[in-house]
Amino acid sequence: MNASQQAAFVAAVAASGVYAVARRTALREAPALSARFARPVWLKREDQQACFSFKVRGAFHCLAHLPVALRGRGVVAASAGNHAQGVALAARHFGVPATIVMPRTAPAIKVAAVHGLGAEVVLAGERFADADDTARRLAAERGLALVHAFDDPRVIEGQATVAAEILQQHPGHLEAVFVPVGGGGLLAGVGAYVKAVRPDVRVIGVEPVGSDAMYRALAAGVPVPVHDLDVFADGVAVREVGRHTLALAQATVDEVVRVTRAQICDAMRDVFNDTRGVVEPAGALAVAGLALYAGRSASPGACVAILTGANLDFDLLGEVARESAAVTS
Repeated sequence: MNASQQAAFVAAVAASGVYAVARRTALREAPALSARFARPVWLKREDQQACFSFKVRGAFHCLAHLPVALRGRGVVAASAGNHAQGVALAARHFGVPATIVMPRTAPAIKVAAVHGLGAEVVLAGERFADADDTARRLAAERGLALVHAFDDPRVIEGQATVAAEILQQHPGHLEAVFVPVGGGGLLAGVGAYVKAVRPDVRVIGVEPVGSDAMYRALAAGVPVPVHDLDVFADGVAVREVGRHTLALAQATVDEVVRVTRAQICDAMRDVFNDTRGVVEPAGALAVAGLALYAGRSASPGACVAILTGANLDFDLLGEVARESAAVTS
């Protein structure tokens, strides 16, 4: 991004109306993690966001910028669950119908939440890519606006409001911000905003090793599909990153690190121990990435980990506890 593009991006974020439905979430220091990593560790609590996920930000910002006549016909989106809830909540705010296409493997708690927000739910396929294909078909057949989960400039601007809050809430020195990565919308938004306002702050994406589409895309220079996708962290289980998100990541992200399922479970335990909050696997990715980073860096600089969501199926907790016990024993 050149200087004028950066200025336009920052202005769009500053003018966003996301707070009609979103919350300014807390940035809290994590005492146990700070002591363990010998550096101040701060947690951005998007797990306490409306719908328990940051996704409502991008969804609302995108809907707000649709032409009124187009928005009035209704919107359609594909999502494993968190974007689905964000679109459903934003559509309810604007008084327009929403059709949400979700994979049949989506957690029941997320499907129920979308129903509860008044959206029509269509279950299609086993993965996000299957749901995305169906959503695109419905958009064409019904004349609906498609609200993409990540690869849309307006969605990216909306997600960047997370970064704006972080830099307002922590005006002192920051070494790095750790960002969970699925399709890359949050990473692109945080990267673009942080590098425009505080270019000295490192932006580090974190992915599971079994759904590392951004890591592969950055290495190849083009989106690369992940064929054997691990859906344990369903919120980031995306087969291929977007064109817009990859371009912004290439320009603004310092690195992307990968973590194992066991490391994600250990991070979920760490978050619980510090906050008594239970995040979903995707929501704990940033803490898992920070743990890797702290292990190789002796710098005492402050770091922020974004907790992106708390839409966890209760039945998964037993598996998380067993995996985490294996790491810590």
